[in-house]
Amino acid sequence: MHDPMLLFMAGVVLIALIFDFTNGAHDSANAIATIVSTKVLSPRTAVIMAAALNLAGAFVGTKVASTIGSGIVNPHMVEGSQTLVLTALFGAIVWNLLTWYLGLPSSSSHALIGGLIGAAVTHGGWGVLNYTTIFEKIILPLVLSPIAGLLAGYLIMLGLAWLVVRAHPKTVNGAFRKLQIVSSAFMATSHGMNDAQKTMGIITLALFTFHEIPSMVVPAWVKLACATAMGLGTAMGGWKIVKTMGHKIFKLEPIHGFAAETSASLVITAASMFGAPISTTHTISASVIGVGASKRLSAVRWGVAKSMVVAWVLTIPAAALVAATCFWILELLGLAV
Repeated sequence: MHDPMLLFMAGVVLIALIFDFTNGAHDSANAIATIVSTKVLSPRTAVIMAAALNLAGAFVGTKVASTIGSGIVNPHMVEGSQTLVLTALFGAIVWNLLTWYLGLPSSSSHALIGGLIGAAVTHGGWGVLNYTTIFEKIILPLVLSPIAGLLAGYLIMLGLAWLVVRAHPKTVNGAFRKLQIVSSAFMATSHGMNDAQKTMGIITLALFTFHEIPSMVVPAWVKLACATAMGLGTAMGGWKIVKTMGHKIFKLEPIHGFAAETSASLVITAASMFGAPISTTHTISASVIGVGASKRLSAVRWGVAKSMVVAWVLTIPAAALVAATCFWILELLGLAV
């Protein structure tokens, strides 16, 4: 590969890792919001734990990476388009930064998917998309994962409430303060299993379009780089989102935090095993709402929930539009390759 193209490819990989870093910072709330809001762990301790377990979870499997890298677009139809991954990442990063600034827990995952779709369609038309995979592993999980999170949170909380109905509140709080450390660790690990693999997939697609690898298999160094970037991003933390997740939706006690984290982690782990790049943010948000609704519907601040749903619905088309615009501008300037 010529030096300019090598530098260009290195730039694309770097931007992908920056996205992974922002994903970790944006989504750190998923693993630590409830444990911080219930004061089980200090923010610093919770962030360190989440960062380490996010990193560990990133090494478990590559099914989600395969879906992102070769399931959404046909890699052979976009082979040679080095600009595609770059503009896809621009679309995702712009939307990520906007929602981070506004403190909205939107989906980094669907921002990346939207960016990839927008760039791919602008490059090669609607025929480059794998519609079956998009429906089965993107659209269906987009709808079902929040519903599953909400129902799981509601049912697990009802079950726990029944189990502790005769126990003293102080005893219950003491037990679940300890149990919440376990549920938060499970949440952080499942987050790494799903979210870090998305960037692995996009970097693998970039390497393939640059003819650096012969097939869509994730190289070991890509796994290590993505896991590290995700861990470092989590260590920074997204405190605005922590505040929204931990305080504004529903006032959490340790038992509620345990129920929300456990139900969300189960849904995310199941999706990762299926290879579905779901939104961990959607899932934990819905689980928190489900837990709150089990107490009484008025315990949930539905206005905040409504604003989150609006962000969820907008994410894929908004990121796709930004990516498509970036690709079109580069094409207009004769810089699209």
